[in-house]
Amino acid sequence: MMDLTKEIKKLESIQRDDANKVFTMYLNTDPSDPEQQGGEWKIHLKNGLRNFEKYLQEDDNKEELKNYQTVKEKVQRFVEGNEQNYGKGVIVFATADEEIWFAERVQMPIKTEFFWQETPELGQLKHLSESYPKSGIILVQQNEIKVIEAYLNEIEETYSYELDINTDDWREKTGPRKIGSANSTLGGTNNQTDDFKARFEANKQRWYKKIAPKLDKQAKDRSWEKIYVVGEPGQSNELSEQMNKPADDVIQKNMLDHEESKVLEEIYG
Repeated sequence: MMDLTKEIKKLESIQRDDANKVFTMYLNTDPSDPEQQGGEWKIHLKNGLRNFEKYLQEDDNKEELKNYQTVKEKVQRFVEGNEQNYGKGVIVFATADEEIWFAERVQMPIKTEFFWQETPELGQLKHLSESYPKSGIILVQQNEIKVIEAYLNEIEETYSYELDINTDDWREKTGPRKIGSANSTLGGTNNQTDDFKARFEANKQRWYKKIAPKLDKQAKDRSWEKIYVVGEPGQSNELSEQMNKPADDVIQKNMLDHEESKVLEEIYG
């Protein structure tokens, strides 16, 4: 996945003062947007590209018009070649001489805008970088913890830990979750469940204190810019308190078994 911070720094250095200007496009293609239900983005794209061409024809600037038409054709080819794979938006920065060619499909909401000017228009790109940084989302449910690493509203990796209550050791889980296993909080008889709940309440501080350094190390090694802890109040609060790195937000909701996409919706809205 692209490093948006590096891309922004590259684009910030671009300055043109001739007929070979920079094209910028933010195109909202979000199918969940009520204004996009009929694929209206295609009309917005057509009109946005045509407006600059019409203006340059009227201005009788043949060199600039030729450069713009070169960019326009390349943008149209990219759009047509990726039409089946769009998420919420498409962002393009381009010049006719190909010094700049940045074309990305994104899973973040954007507002449709077009620019043809001396510099790239970076306002929305910077906003996305600030709003959807590299994040560690820690889902906690008693003796299970799941980590979702996300960047730019997309999932980069997920992994889970489970506490072996017989040894008091956390281990990284592999394979599917075993409902009703000795370590599961969901299985067994009512008496077993009640026994575990009592044991959990008596030991949760000590148990979460053991896993906290692992999570702190992940945050450092993987350069998390934001940390979110999600779980029932007694669990999410306790785990966040045991970590050295402060959580940017503690969401008091049990989401360990939810689809990752639903978790991202909860985090980013």
